[in-house]
This record gives sequence, C-alpha cells and structure tokens, in this order.
Amino acid sequence: MSLEPNDPRLTAYALGELEAEDLSTFLAELEASPGARAELDAIVETAELLRQGLAQAPVSGLGEAARARIERTLAEGSKGADPSEPLPEAVPPQEPTKVAKIRPRRRRAWIFAVAAALPFALAFGVFSLRSPMRTNEKSKATDMSPSPLSARGRLMADEERREVPAGTAGTLMPEVPNGERGKHTEQYDAVLDNPFVRVGVDPRSTFSIDVDTAAYALVRRFLTNGSRPPRGAVRIEEMINYFSYAYPEPSAGAPFGVTTEVSAAPWASAHRLVRIGLKARSLAMRARPASNLVFLVDVSGSMNDPNKLPLLKQAFSLLVEQLDERDHVSIVVYAGASGMVLPPTSGDRKREILGALERLEAGGSTNGGQGIELAYSAAAQSFAQGGVNRVLLATDGDFNVGTTSQSALIDLIQAKAKAGVFLSVLGFGDGNYNDSMLEKLADKGNGNYAYIDNEGEARKVLVREATGTLVTVAKDVKLQLEFNPRKVEAFRLIGYENRVLAHSDFNDDSKDAGEIGAGHTVTALYELIPAGGLVPGAEVDGLKYQKPAPVAEAATSGELFTVKLRYKLPESDSSKLLEVPVTDQGAALGAASPDFRFAAAVASFGMLLRDSPHKGSATFESARQLAESGLGQGRDLEERRELLTLITRAEGRSPR
Repeated sequence: MSLEPNDPRLTAYALGELEAEDLSTFLAELEASPGARAELDAIVETAELLRQGLAQAPVSGLGEAARARIERTLAEGSKGADPSEPLPEAVPPQEPTKVAKIRPRRRRAWIFAVAAALPFALAFGVFSLRSPMRTNEKSKATDMSPSPLSARGRLMADEERREVPAGTAGTLMPEVPNGERGKHTEQYDAVLDNPFVRVGVDPRSTFSIDVDTAAYALVRRFLTNGSRPPRGAVRIEEMINYFSYAYPEPSAGAPFGVTTEVSAAPWASAHRLVRIGLKARSLAMRARPASNLVFLVDVSGSMNDPNKLPLLKQAFSLLVEQLDERDHVSIVVYAGASGMVLPPTSGDRKREILGALERLEAGGSTNGGQGIELAYSAAAQSFAQGGVNRVLLATDGDFNVGTTSQSALIDLIQAKAKAGVFLSVLGFGDGNYNDSMLEKLADKGNGNYAYIDNEGEARKVLVREATGTLVTVAKDVKLQLEFNPRKVEAFRLIGYENRVLAHSDFNDDSKDAGEIGAGHTVTALYELIPAGGLVPGAEVDGLKYQKPAPVAEAATSGELFTVKLRYKLPESDSSKLLEVPVTDQGAALGAASPDFRFAAAVASFGMLLRDSPHKGSATFESARQLAESGLGQGRDLEERRELLTLITRAEGRSPR
C-alpha cells in the first residue's frame, strides 16, 4: 500500500508526533510512495523556513515581571489576573533582521493557521518557539526542550549548551585542572580490584567475557590531554583486549578456539601468571551476511563540539563506504524529540546515505530513551532474516530528558535485544561524557562498546574490525575455571570486575553474558599463588564444624586448572560446553611469547594507573620495558608502539 500526498500522517511524522504503533506501517508505505516522500520533503522545508523567518522577526513581548505574574496566575488556577493591577511596561520591539525571502514549494493550511496565531501569542508572551521548561532529573538545572526534529535531521531549535553541576553518587570524576572541575561532568563507575581467593575456600572463578575496548581509548584521551584518568575509566580487561593477539584460528565448524599460556608474573616473581585467549573465526567483509543497520545519532546540544557530531559523521561515513546492495541503512536522530531522517535505504545508494549524515546538526536536550525506541522499531521494520540486525548508538551519553535512569534504559535495551536486534555503542567527546551509562547499555544490548576519539580509532573500529563490530559469532559466552588445590593456593582474576558471575550462573542459560564478534580476540589474565605460598590480606580462621574435603584423584594429574567455556550460537537459546585442562611447564618470563609479555605489560600499566593494591613491584619503567619486549611484528604494531608513548606520559604523575 502507498501513501497519498495529502495523508495527514506526513505532517505528524515531520513534527515527530506520529504514534509509535503506527510507525512501522507508515515507513513501509512511505518507502513505496515517491510522491509522498517528495511531499514530506516539502513540508519539512516549509516548516524550517517558517521557523527561521519567525525566529528573526520583530517581537513585542512582555517584561519579565509581567510574564512571571501571568505564569504565577496560571499556576494558581485563577481565571485571570486582577484587571485593576497595572501591567509592567512591555519590552520594546526588537529590530528586524533581514532574512532571505521564504519561497516554500508548497504551502499547507496548518502552516498558515500557525502563522496567523503566532503574532498574537508572541505579543502577549504566552507561547514561545520552544516547548515549556522542564527540570533535568539529574542536575535539576532547567532546560528548554526543542521543537521536533525534521526528516532532514535538523533540530528545529538552537538551544545553547548547558552546564550541569559536577558529581553524581557512585561515579568517579576525572582529574581536571583546578577551577575547571565544575565544567566536567563525566561519569565512571567505581572499580575495586578483584581480591585473591583461597582455593581451599572457593576453587572456582566464573565470569562473562568482554570485547569492549572503550577504556583504552579513554585512557589515551586523558593522558594525551595531560590529565590522569579516573580509576573507573581504567578497566584493565578493555585495555588488554584493545590489542589483537596471534591466537590460532578455531577448528572447522567451531565459532572460536581456546589458547592458554603460563609464565612468571612480572610484578611478583614468586607468583604465576595465566593467559587465556579466545579467537573467534575470521570473516572477510565480502563474505559477511546482509546487514540491517540503524544509525541512532545523538544530535542534542551537547554534541555540538568538533570531537562529537563532526567526528561521528566522519566515522559513520567510513562504515557506509564498505556497504553494498545487500545492506540497508536507516538513520534515526534524537534530542528533545526523535525522528527518522533516512528510512531504510539500500547500501549501494551511498550518496543518499552520506547526504543525510552530512545534514545532521546539533542542538537541544537529550531524550535518549525515545530515540532508542524509534531505532528498534526501524530495525524491526527491515529485519534481515539470517543476517545482521544491529542498532549503532552514537552519543556522549548525556541523557537528560525522558528516560534518564540507568535501570530504566537497561530494562528497555534488554527487552529489545531479545527480539534479535543487537546494540553497538560508540562514544564521543568529553566534558559531560557518561561512560557509566554507555558501558551498561552495550553490555545488556548484546553488543560492544568503543570510544571514538579520532579518525584513526574510527577506522580501527568501523573499517579494520568492521566484521567483529557488526557480526556476532557467539553470544552469552561464559568462562569457569576450577583450580587444583595441590598446585594453587590462591588466585585472582585481573580486570573483569563488573563481569564476575555467580558459579550457578555458568550452567544457567537464562543468564546473560558477553558476545564475541567475527575475528575478535578475548584475553583474560589470572595471577596465581602456588600451593603453600603466602596469600596477601587477613588470615582466614579455620572451620569449626567441618574439615577440608579430601582431594579427588584428578588433583594428582599435574593439572594446574581446568577452564570450562559455555556459549550460544547467535540464533540459539541453548549453550554448548568446551572444556580444556591446563598444566604449568614452569616457563620463565623470558621464555614466554611476545603476546604474553605485551598483555602483561598492559596489565601492569593499568594497575599502576589505578594504584592497585596488587601492583607489586611494577613501575612505569618496568611496564615500558616489558611492552617493548612484546611489540612483535603484528598488524597492530603502531598501536602497540603508541602504548609506549602513553606510559611515558603517565610516568611521574603521582597516584590520586
């Protein structure tokens, strides 16, 4: 079915007022109606020209005192003000500014009705071209919400960027120069290092994998700008997993393989360090399945910085250049309201997609929840059976209108992910960056989280690693290690603090865990204290009512531990199990692989930045030397060299 050019839903859609339940049907009809699409463009253009003209026209308004009295009277429910009370003097008219003559291609009755009413409303100061004031739930600072977004992606308002008071319970603020802290409202969750666990008390360790890389890019941004990153931004597993490692390809038919290596811990010579590596099967871009992608773009006022919306456009343009006729792209934008600026469009119509991206402009407050709802609706409308269905959210995370609480947004994302549409999150910018929110959304949306701070990072995430970013080969990937008490006194997992699971979650297929994309590598490090070694921390009293159970025969096998891994194929709800026993051949650090030494260097660096209680003898100099010995000759050699520069920048800055 197609749309008639006089269908009233065209106007409702242009104003962002079309009901969500009508959206899918409307978009399908719009796609098949060239005449209706032309009419929609005309409506949008006319409304935009009218807004521009009215915004610059001379306005006679009431003074602030008169406005306040009228608003107070309305709030108190009075039928009207006392006519005997004189009104304060009105503000004199503003001088008109010359504007281009408005020549809309088509005119509609509703536009003239609005135009006729506006002069009277403006003269008495009852209405404005903005919506009524709202209260920001996070900061209690008022903001003026913009008019809806046009189908061209332009905000129909020009709100100035707001400043929000710093400080939120449960978050960490970055180190910034004195006098500047009030201008920085970045939010990071607090992180406490995993402690050593005695094998005699609990021989198991269970956690979800994590392929996010945002923490490394965030650390790089802070250090490059001369600031020490907050502890919450230093997620060691994400720093380690930012780099690729030379793990072998999995065997035929398997989504990934498992590799292990054991050597000395560089920061504690009496301890052993274990590296567990997963390698997902590689997939060439030309061999990937068809993609149904929705670019969900934050165009609020906080995105009006060079390292935000302009960089975002550049990043998405790089991805668009790799798409073809198999793919479809939709673009949804959100600020105070949300709207679709590009309905599902074939990937070979690059000029049309890139043009829609280029026309995006920033302004207004941020209603992220409404945008997410619309993006998932658009993805469902063009769902690719057997293909990639993914929303790519690009934002600074500064949600301040509508659904703003983390729990509400997480519930929304989890519900949508069950329908088979996954979420990737791309973070941009600084100052008001909400890392805490974005990490959780990606985690619960069956996706990954990257931070884009420059064009090089955009190319890494959306060009070089595009298949890993887009194509999931396994979901709900969990690891569980059982340590041999004859070999291990205690263990600690390095990083993954917010990915630790209950042991019972390992066999529970209803429990959510991490996803791994095509070609991705995932690395986890454990520090082990050999049997009989001294465990840091308070001593544990002996048990009164039971004695330690005797060890099983398997404990005499010489195995150090067994790693179990559960995963689901993307279309399955039932997990599969892999099991790999691991022994320790007593290798010295010098005999370890370059990849082992480099991963250990990144872990050392992260512990130093976080001032970890487990950093042992690590120093910035020893971390740099270890990294140099592990540079190798891989494709990410330049990125590994960059780590040396960051260590040099961090050296000499005292812990906070």
